[in-house]
Amino acid sequence: MQSHHEPDTDVRSVPVLIVGAGPAGLAAAITLANNGVGSLLIDRRAGTSTLPRATAISTRTMELIRSWGLEDDVRTGAVEVEATAWVTETLASQHGREESFGFPTPKQAAAVSPTGPAVAPQDHLEPVLVRHLQTFDGTDVRFGTELVAFDQDDDGVTAILREADTATTTLVRSRFIIGADGAHSTVRTIIGVPMHGSERLDEIVTVLFRAPLWPVVGDRRHAIYPITHPAAPGLFVAAGTTDRWLYAWSWDPDRETIADHTHERITRRLRTATGVADLHPHILAVGAFSFASLIAERYRAHRAFLVGDAAHRITPRGGTGMNTAIHDGHDLGWKLAWVCRGWADSELLDTYHTERWPIGARNALRSATEMERPAAQYLADDLNGRVTHAWLPDTRPRRSTLDLIGPGYTLLTGPHSAAWQQATATTSTDAPIIVHTLDAATAHTININAGGAVLLRPDGHIAAHWHTPPDNAAYALLHAAHGATHPPVTPAPATLTGTRAR
Repeated sequence: MQSHHEPDTDVRSVPVLIVGAGPAGLAAAITLANNGVGSLLIDRRAGTSTLPRATAISTRTMELIRSWGLEDDVRTGAVEVEATAWVTETLASQHGREESFGFPTPKQAAAVSPTGPAVAPQDHLEPVLVRHLQTFDGTDVRFGTELVAFDQDDDGVTAILREADTATTTLVRSRFIIGADGAHSTVRTIIGVPMHGSERLDEIVTVLFRAPLWPVVGDRRHAIYPITHPAAPGLFVAAGTTDRWLYAWSWDPDRETIADHTHERITRRLRTATGVADLHPHILAVGAFSFASLIAERYRAHRAFLVGDAAHRITPRGGTGMNTAIHDGHDLGWKLAWVCRGWADSELLDTYHTERWPIGARNALRSATEMERPAAQYLADDLNGRVTHAWLPDTRPRRSTLDLIGPGYTLLTGPHSAAWQQATATTSTDAPIIVHTLDAATAHTININAGGAVLLRPDGHIAAHWHTPPDNAAYALLHAAHGATHPPVTPAPATLTGTRAR
């Protein structure tokens, strides 16, 4: 490691160092904390995002947020709109057509989940997650702190951190490091992992502004509004509960600069796109970014892991980018926690790449080639094979089968559970097994026979399914638990078709 400043001689020890306090890093830290493992979460920014960025929160992401007890807090900042697109010439036009970008309707989500998608800006979501994370002992969040360098050895990671205000450097020792530090990840650069895929699929200008447009929209309340006016084609996004909006359109940065987009020029374009000739927008920010579809060659290098945009770049089409990032953080978080607590050997960590890489690659590729996807397919991909949701009878507040899932193993049995109760009482596994006996109707809904059972991982994935009690239920549990933490590793494909970028 090299640094321009000598670090303090004191070395701070933490179980996991997380670089980047965006949605992926926050999800990883919260999941670790919920599993009793602390972390140090750093971010070079002064605080959480000040821009709306991603706004589409998927059903599965809301399930995770609900499991953290934060659903109501997140929904307070959600926009009351349909999670669909309204294609129209201008916002004021009375004519248009509704299009799906994959999100299910509330009715479709209610059929498979205790919750449903939301449209809430990232600058509302991130503070909710940070405040929650700060309630845990053993977890520290430091903004204005950047990673300078790190080394790995057989026992852990040694990192140099630097505070932005004072340039003071400190030395941190951790068992693992997570790179959740975005598209230009320092962690990814240090471990030398290349990105593959396509860059600069499109170049976009974005304008964040306030203007009284909800009265213009009226009852045509949608998450996004593709505008087809030939003089101002683009896309409006509802970016908050008040009249805050984002407008984006394609441009050619080789022929003009952001400075060329003066407030006067932007106002003229907004007046055309909205259909409001006397609109006086309050412009908050003007920026630009590139659409890219990229995937890291691998998600792990020894004790270093990549999540979110550090692992994959997904275009905004279809609203999967932030959700994929949060799912990455949750998946890696519980697996690291199990290893840190001695509930699993390090082989479990190999499954992070083999399970999450294909999902990141699929979502990156789809975002480059399509926008519309049937809601049923989107839901299936989003829920990713977790156990079936069913409401439990006679519970207030209402509880789902998903609410029974704990940090260790969860064993859901049919009403004839004596053999399973005895097996868990006499079986010693590294991770605890909590048993829940279901009534006959609920068991049937999730495909459990009266004497059957399913063993669940903390992410709701089924580790084993027995239709009837085996002759030796204790041995069956031990065998299934071992298989869940020592799964066969099948290498994922190395690249996506496209260019290589770092």
